[in-house]
Amino acid sequence: MIRLSGVELRRLVARRLTLIGVAGVLLITAIVLVATWNNARPESEDQRRQAQAQYEIAAKDWELHGAEYTKRCLEDYATMPDPKDPVEVYCQTNGPSIDQFLKPRAVFAEVMPEQLLGGSYLLVFAAFLIGASFVGAEFSSGSIGNWLTFEPRRMRVYGSKLLAAAIGMVPVAVVVYAMLLVGTFLIIDQVGITAGTTGKVWGDLTAQAGRGVLVTAVGAALGGVVGLLLRHTAAAIGVAMGYIVLVEGVFGGFLTKLQPWLVKLNFDAWIQHDATYYIDNCQPTSDGGYGCSTITKTLTFEHGAWYLAVVTVVLVALGAFVFSSRDIS
Repeated sequence: MIRLSGVELRRLVARRLTLIGVAGVLLITAIVLVATWNNARPESEDQRRQAQAQYEIAAKDWELHGAEYTKRCLEDYATMPDPKDPVEVYCQTNGPSIDQFLKPRAVFAEVMPEQLLGGSYLLVFAAFLIGASFVGAEFSSGSIGNWLTFEPRRMRVYGSKLLAAAIGMVPVAVVVYAMLLVGTFLIIDQVGITAGTTGKVWGDLTAQAGRGVLVTAVGAALGGVVGLLLRHTAAAIGVAMGYIVLVEGVFGGFLTKLQPWLVKLNFDAWIQHDATYYIDNCQPTSDGGYGCSTITKTLTFEHGAWYLAVVTVVLVALGAFVFSSRDIS
């Protein structure tokens, strides 16, 4: 099994699509770092003068009408159905400050978790496509039959292909996360705030990156499973895109209570060690109207871990059953 996986790994690395995919991931990562630099840069002197002018206008308006604004907001808040956010979130009770009109300084400990989450999306998507093309191409070309002539034990072939796809993406994920961590730290150290980056922060970020490496490997293996089930790379890509657009984008958008059972939120909970989501709470009001509020909920890390584990086991088992019983010709 180990020797067979080594052969499959060399075949994966030698594929042109694998090299193109990895190069694309590294290029996008570099572009993300450039965008981070642009977003973290402080304002120019001209922008500061404009912010100061806007602040003075807002402060004068608040001085004249602040009490009226607060009273109206509190009245609206009182008619909202429970549960609802604290009044401090809904209503502004203090006047404006200059900081509200200036670009906030980037803080490494706040920026980096989102950077790693975005990197995880990129890596898992790329890993899925590379894994799907690696396995699906052998079925669409018919070369899988020749391979089974050399090694007729199908489960060894199946396991070696998934293992090679998973292992092959691990160093790519490690390099990408290292680029994001080191690059973002160096950028924000120059133009933002890194003073609060304690040992615990580094530990949490490293753990998040480690979970990202693991899920990237799993994504590559599941891409291979889907490529095997559909027997074609394009079909696997179509299924993935269809799920993202229709299920996550369309149904997840208006059926908010189903979010805990969709892949994305559970993926976020796994990567970020808990994830926040929002559902709409609409109820009749005492005056005969209808009011809606947004409720903030948390999907736990444990839920995300179990969800992803069950999905992985089911798909891998399904792929094994189909590959062991399907006619290859």
